[in-house]
Amino acid sequence: MIRAAIVNDLPMAVTALRRVLDAAPGIEVAWTAHDGAEAVEMCARDVPDVILMDLIMPVMDGVEATRRIMRESPCAVVVVTATVSGNAGKVFEAMGHGALDAVATPVLGLDGAVSGGEELLKKIFTIAKLLAKPGDAKGQALPVRAVAPSFRQPALAVIGASTGGPKAVATILADIPRDVDAALVVVQHVDMRFADGLAEWLASQCTLRVQVAADGQRLIPGVVHVAGTNDHLVLRPDLTLCYQAEPVDYPYRPSVDAFFSSVARHWPSPGVAALLTGMGRDGAKGLLALRQAGWSTIAQDQATSVVYGMPKAAADLDAARHILPLPDIARAILDNLVPRSTTHAG
Repeated sequence: MIRAAIVNDLPMAVTALRRVLDAAPGIEVAWTAHDGAEAVEMCARDVPDVILMDLIMPVMDGVEATRRIMRESPCAVVVVTATVSGNAGKVFEAMGHGALDAVATPVLGLDGAVSGGEELLKKIFTIAKLLAKPGDAKGQALPVRAVAPSFRQPALAVIGASTGGPKAVATILADIPRDVDAALVVVQHVDMRFADGLAEWLASQCTLRVQVAADGQRLIPGVVHVAGTNDHLVLRPDLTLCYQAEPVDYPYRPSVDAFFSSVARHWPSPGVAALLTGMGRDGAKGLLALRQAGWSTIAQDQATSVVYGMPKAAADLDAARHILPLPDIARAILDNLVPRSTTHAG
């Protein structure tokens, strides 16, 4: 049984959420709080499996409540807000403090019917999977077929992150100079509806050009390419990016393992890879594949991780050559990048 808590100051929203949860098998409502401060107090007394956290509330908003809960009584937090698009900055702030994902609040109609509950339930059950047995899911890369690229191959840095990731990624990108002669790719566990907002928010935190990765695109030096769908971003043998649904049953979407593994198979020269804060084990096996391919690999340390799951899994596999605090990772990426200026014939 999954015990879910509701934090929302609007009675109609609470009613809609309760109806969605009550109708779902395997979920029960643990408690309800009407502002962030009450949620912090209640969570200290009774830690649920997942908290459905509103953003805009009196007394204490959802961002500060998430920060306090993750520090004092950590558990899974999903931002549930009626104004997702209008509060992208606050969504990423909350995710920086440890919220796992965000979804629109289900809507209670005049006829009493609730719409929008399916997406919320999908996220709750995905989180339950991660909490139960996250370690056995396997990412799958595209078939191996080496193809020599016919363009200037830039140096490459790849970053994977989950819980607490937006803030950690922003911290790293802020210390990467605008004229860096390398392409960068970020795979952050985030719903596709937030991908554009994440790219815009990251761009506001650094001097680099940040864009959502497009299917068929080549990697561009000086550009941060952000995974942008619920399918897995992978690198094709011809060194273009694409999105693929497989593996469909993998709980992490987009998967860091799927991307890292495809890069290990196809990118012609070693680069730098960093695995940051996050719940579960996604990215650990992919980071190991990159290390075995000669890449410089980095895992964030425990002290600076919001959740020491993914980087710990990498450390346990000996996938990381360097285990570093967040403030040191950007310098390590820059120190280990090896620009390539040769042109390869196809």
